Amino acid sequence: MTALGVLVLPEHAGGSAARVWREAEQLGFAHAWTLDHLSWRLPADAPWYDAMTTLAVAACHTTTMTLGTLVTTPNFRHPVLVAKQAMALDRMSGGRFVLGVGAGASGPDAAALGDAALSPGQRGQRYEEFVTLADLLLRRETTTFRGRFYRAEDVRMAPGCVRRPRLPLALAATGPRGMRLAARVADLWVTIGDTRRPGTQSEDEAFATLRRQIRRLREAAEDLGRAAGGETGADSGPPRRVVNLSRIVPDPYASAERLADLVGRCAELGYTDIVLARPRADGVFAGDLAAFERAVLHVGRHLSPIDQ
Repeated sequence: MTALGVLVLPEHAGGSAARVWREAEQLGFAHAWTLDHLSWRLPADAPWYDAMTTLAVAACHTTTMTLGTLVTTPNFRHPVLVAKQAMALDRMSGGRFVLGVGAGASGPDAAALGDAALSPGQRGQRYEEFVTLADLLLRRETTTFRGRFYRAEDVRMAPGCVRRPRLPLALAATGPRGMRLAARVADLWVTIGDTRRPGTQSEDEAFATLRRQIRRLREAAEDLGRAAGGETGADSGPPRRVVNLSRIVPDPYASAERLADLVGRCAELGYTDIVLARPRADGVFAGDLAAFERAVLHVGRHLSPIDQ
């Protein structure tokens, strides 16, 4: 079954945050996500909060939705701290947390700590090492690791994740190296289509890109021996396929019929999970909240959470 998720920007605090996350769950979303940036496409003086802290608040005000980062970045985070935060969020939420990770793009986030700029190849190497170490930390009681980009010395992870052998990993990838990593390690694979020009393709071009990407993922999974067609767990089949539709097509919820059509097209391609951005009053993801809610309710409230 195709599941719907919602992306909520980390701009809400206090009672507003509690209301937004509760409303998302009441609409029947299977999962809810927030971005992990230091800032993103909003005015410099606009509120923008930490992703992990935001999800801790979400965990306190929801009971059924899966919660996750879309996606955590190596640009300013270390896998030891991220793994500890992820384990804590998994415990706080009663086993509802998914750790989403991406390679980290160039830009303000990459420059914020004053580190030297990395080439695309170096970012890919760092990404693989970040995921490898995070995976080890979340599976083991104690981890020591020495890599090119990261080190860990006798790091203990008590009490460990609610789910075993670890909580789910959602890896964003479009290139060959990232696809192989997702096919090998991920429980979920995430795409926004063509990362070089998200939201600028025609709808037909965007869906052609999604078709090519899911084919590459399946090929990578088959090469690694992960059985085709499965939908649960890095240890039992290929990853679930998550598409952030709001980064790909304009006004996906302009009408209930349009959203239902888009969900159907994604499902036909083999995508198991579709994420929609919660509309905002203006600027990025501007839209009509009432139309969004009507469209989501029309598509269905019987969608199940991500079970790993």
